[in-house]
Amino acid sequence: MTAAPPLPHTEVDTVTETRRAWTVTALLVVFMMVNFADKSVLGLAADEIRADLGLNATEFGLANSAFFLLFSVAAVVVGLAADRVSPRLLLLLMALLWSVAQVPAAIGGGLAVLIASRVFLGAAEGPAFPVAQQATLAWFPDHRRNLPGALITLGVTLGVIASAPGLSWVIQHHGWRAALWVLVAAGVVWAAAWRMWGADGPYGGKERGGVGGRGAAGGVRLPSTPTGSPPNSPPAVPYRRIFATRTWIGATLAYFTSYWIVALMLVWMPSYLRNALGYSAHTAGLIITAPWLLGALVLLGQAGLTGLLLRRGASSRLARGHVGGGLLAAGAAACLAVPLTDGTLAKTVLVTLGCGFGGAYATVAVTTVAELAPAARGGGALGVMNAVVTASGLAAPAVVGALVDAQGTAGYQHAVLLSGLLLAAGAAASFLLVDPARDTARLKA
Repeated sequence: MTAAPPLPHTEVDTVTETRRAWTVTALLVVFMMVNFADKSVLGLAADEIRADLGLNATEFGLANSAFFLLFSVAAVVVGLAADRVSPRLLLLLMALLWSVAQVPAAIGGGLAVLIASRVFLGAAEGPAFPVAQQATLAWFPDHRRNLPGALITLGVTLGVIASAPGLSWVIQHHGWRAALWVLVAAGVVWAAAWRMWGADGPYGGKERGGVGGRGAAGGVRLPSTPTGSPPNSPPAVPYRRIFATRTWIGATLAYFTSYWIVALMLVWMPSYLRNALGYSAHTAGLIITAPWLLGALVLLGQAGLTGLLLRRGASSRLARGHVGGGLLAAGAAACLAVPLTDGTLAKTVLVTLGCGFGGAYATVAVTTVAELAPAARGGGALGVMNAVVTASGLAAPAVVGALVDAQGTAGYQHAVLLSGLLLAAGAAASFLLVDPARDTARLKA
């Protein structure tokens, strides 16, 4: 009986490349999990850090706001660099810098060291999401990119869900600085794994040997794509015209209010559960995963509903502006109902609903602006939107800290009320302003 003939060389290459693509994707999902574990640790240890360093709520809020001081700037700078520098190298450097950034605060020091550490960490983590998306999508042709792109986004939620109970246990039994050392080790281990198995994909830019060349994995040569504009193409639309459209303004305002919720979940939610609702540290560490899990389900549901509506011929105003506005409106209603209830369970459920729905606008915003902006202006339109939106991460922790100092535990409830009002404004912006088809036509006129 003769052995089966070997697969043709090109088929072997295809199988090997597919395995490599999903290995890289899995590593980058873990990358985003470590990223958001780094972001969430101070919120999980809020009471312990304040007691250890003698901080009031305002000072603690400022320490968390410091994380976003250079976050957006670094995202823009490194995002532009990623068009010329290997994403594999950038991701390796980022992971190592995350670990280095947390060492000073893990060793000791007071408020100044904590703030400096968070500023450095924010600068190193700012570019993480866009570069991880770019590195992942470079391994897949356009028609296969939805799933890997969604998995990278879900890595954010998985990071909080997976790390919150474990980090809470470390904080309670070994102290908050020990939790930082755990994250330092996680960053180093990930960097070592990435050094061994990470690679740039064959669908990346020409400069890295992707499109029109050989990918890092040694895949087959891909057809080149022209990068210049056709001789008779119209001039590029100025950014100022894009930023002046009602759709860009509406999507950015709505996303700003949604990101406010994300920032509060990271920084103040554990403290709210412990101090305002009376949960133990261990229980709060478990409950904190609920809004993130709900947000992941809402995100997937929104993507499915929006896709279904678009396939059936619905306008993007309905499929994106109205669906996204509905998410924010649901979050606003839940947050605004919290002061009207007395029971701990009822408040917990409402806050979970408010954060889960209110924090799920990111995909709507990104796809809306991607539809609106011409291809040559897409990166800039998204980058500036991201810079504006993450300013809410700079403001939210400090504002809530000031409320708690001024009003005690009542400040937490007023923070939830404020968040509900912001989400209502964001919902109105999405409903009334977002209409990509209308504004795309105007940009072409």
